[in-house]
Amino acid sequence: MALNISGLIALVLFYAMTLAIGIWASQRSKKQNTKKPSEVAMVGGRNMNFWVGLFTATATWVGGAYINGTAEIVYLPSRGLLWVQAPVGFALSLLVGGFFFVNPMREKSYVTMMDPIQEAYGNVMASLLFIPPLIADIFWFAAILASLGATIKVILDIEGYLAIISSACTVIIYTLLGGLYSVAYTDVVQLIFIIVSLSICIPFAMMNSATESITYTASHHLFQAPWIGNIEVQYFGRWLDDFLYLVLGGIPWQTYFQRVLSASSTKQARLISYLSGLGCFAMAIPSVLIGAVAASTDWNQTDYGLPSPNERGESALILPLVLHYLCPMYVSIGGLGAIAAAVMSSGDSALLSASSMFAHNIYRKVLRKKATEKEVLWALRLSIVAFGMMATALAFYSHSIYDLWFLGGELVYALLFPQLCCVLFVPSTNTYGSASGFLVGFLLRILAGEPALKIPPVICYPGCSLVGGTYIQLFPFKIVTMFITLLTIIFVSHLAAFVFQRKILPTRWDVCKIIKEDKIIVSSPQREEFRIVQSTENCGQ
Repeated sequence: MALNISGLIALVLFYAMTLAIGIWASQRSKKQNTKKPSEVAMVGGRNMNFWVGLFTATATWVGGAYINGTAEIVYLPSRGLLWVQAPVGFALSLLVGGFFFVNPMREKSYVTMMDPIQEAYGNVMASLLFIPPLIADIFWFAAILASLGATIKVILDIEGYLAIISSACTVIIYTLLGGLYSVAYTDVVQLIFIIVSLSICIPFAMMNSATESITYTASHHLFQAPWIGNIEVQYFGRWLDDFLYLVLGGIPWQTYFQRVLSASSTKQARLISYLSGLGCFAMAIPSVLIGAVAASTDWNQTDYGLPSPNERGESALILPLVLHYLCPMYVSIGGLGAIAAAVMSSGDSALLSASSMFAHNIYRKVLRKKATEKEVLWALRLSIVAFGMMATALAFYSHSIYDLWFLGGELVYALLFPQLCCVLFVPSTNTYGSASGFLVGFLLRILAGEPALKIPPVICYPGCSLVGGTYIQLFPFKIVTMFITLLTIIFVSHLAAFVFQRKILPTRWDVCKIIKEDKIIVSSPQREEFRIVQSTENCGQ
């Protein structure tokens, strides 16, 4: 296979167009009249256009790993459509987020999702709880960069590392220049490109002479097992666990809260959350069809030949393989552009998410409490570069796109989601509970093992099986871990408050200062001075 010059030129032009839009949007952001330019970069000055907000919220979740991973799962003979949980899971996640989480987050004009945690539990816990979303965002960006590198290598015969580096550099530059404005406006163009490109590719793939009717192969064994798939009884616990993980674990991401916090009103923020969930579901349809086409193809009739992609261990590349071998070259180049657009639309969001939390919650509130707006902006920009480089390096070592993408949010789900629920809906919790929940949740998750990282389980839940030399947990341990973390935070918080308030333990042992006696709190001028006896105060505040 020779280098595809026309495809390379088209890709370069697409990157140049995206960069130009990002630079234009950065100039628009500078016109915002505000005393807090850092908030313009992080949450768009809280006056983002509704339609732009809707497009960027949808594009954020529809990344390269999303469309590649969906096609891969549909194609795999051992999985199939019934195991494609992300579209419905993310749609419900955005619905739940809009219904329960938007109002309390917007009422106090928070900038990041770490703000309420930092207010409630102090700087030490906020710094610890910053680690899971940081890891998740870096893994997310790395996963989608890896998917793009693999795609370009198949379609254009270019080494994947060139695509990874060029994509990462483009995303870093326009995100650094314009913050959320650049991210949002480039997302609009990228999402439109994804819809148009994949829609054009599907008819060509379905009408290829090597492909049978996907309606027939959905329920009949032809070249492989039916692509609808099935859920065996012993795997239902694992299926349910993964599904709940997507629904609840999709909420505590700064990428989500950046969108709803940037809207001009709470009503618009909730509507963006609901409609973007529908958009995520709809955007999975092209990938599902491509996966079904791959499962319905006699690969021996194509230039790919036998053995099939699954037998060669190349199922993670099924989307670019369909584009390359079942579509004309000019059509497959359009599909490549769709994947590149998907990578950028999620990559920039992940970068801005992690960098916003670092600049606002760690640099401004922990490292440099008297930092100026200019310093915070520079901290944001430098962290964008640093985190982008980390994700790029990690992308070279990723071997399973879907596993890496799925793994990225597990720490957020097990550790951060319970903490966020407690600070918003159980205000009586305190730093002792938060620290205990973090420790218990982390240990339970690690001790359950992780096949993707070759970590064997120490805790073998019911149904734990050895499959192909790897232990697989069939019990829904993720939801159990999350609930135990949640209950630990609540129980330890109330226990700590009880033992200090009742003088069972001396107050000098209260290192987190959750009890403060006879403190006079002077409220705002609109209210009178009042006395609080034994009021709760958080560690580090």
